[in-house]
Amino acid sequence: MKRIDKIVSEHTYYTRKEIKKLISQGAVYVNGEEVKRPECKYDETDISLTINGKEIEIKTHLYLLLNKPKGYVSATEDESQKTVLDLIPIEYKYRNLFPAGRLDKDTTGLMLITDDGEFAHNILSPRKHVSKEYEVTLDVPVTSTMVEEFKNGVNLNDGECKTADLVITGEHTANVTITEGRYHQIKRMFGCFGAKVLELNRIRIGNLYLPEELKLGEVKEATQTELQRIQERN
Repeated sequence: MKRIDKIVSEHTYYTRKEIKKLISQGAVYVNGEEVKRPECKYDETDISLTINGKEIEIKTHLYLLLNKPKGYVSATEDESQKTVLDLIPIEYKYRNLFPAGRLDKDTTGLMLITDDGEFAHNILSPRKHVSKEYEVTLDVPVTSTMVEEFKNGVNLNDGECKTADLVITGEHTANVTITEGRYHQIKRMFGCFGAKVLELNRIRIGNLYLPEELKLGEVKEATQTELQRIQERN
């Protein structure tokens, strides 16, 4: 059971002061009955909440898919740089959101933004083997040697990488699938061959591909099917 003012604050962008005023004005209803006091308690998993006649959807957790553009860091806040949370629409700002994993500032593509720590852990933990696929453009031709070494496990200064799948798609382009998330991992892996990554775009997490309708910089709520696919091993 939870106080109604807390439930409302966790599912809307109203402040506690505004919520108290709304209740005093008779604008808040639970299960069709007017809420008289802010301290009234309810089971938030089993209520119908309306404010000023508008139904408020109660969600235990929020899951957003973002097509990240360049120029944003994967953090909840930064004093000098724009973060991926700056791209989140205002109607979601009341949640304690964070990026599940990270993409470099100059890397684009699919990201999950959520307030569900357990879900984030499940897709980020190396033990879960949830794969991530990237489109890569290099400054030099992609070679069969790179393909073979990626498969065997590239040695970096912080240890050997797990096997990675490298598929050549053009002279300078390839798709790379990894199950780890080391710092600048793909850039460092190609760096072992004297190659510089010019463009890096994540197109898949688990079995979920970047939705075609999700344009660069746009956000959408994930469906249950998408959440299931994002956790699946490929």
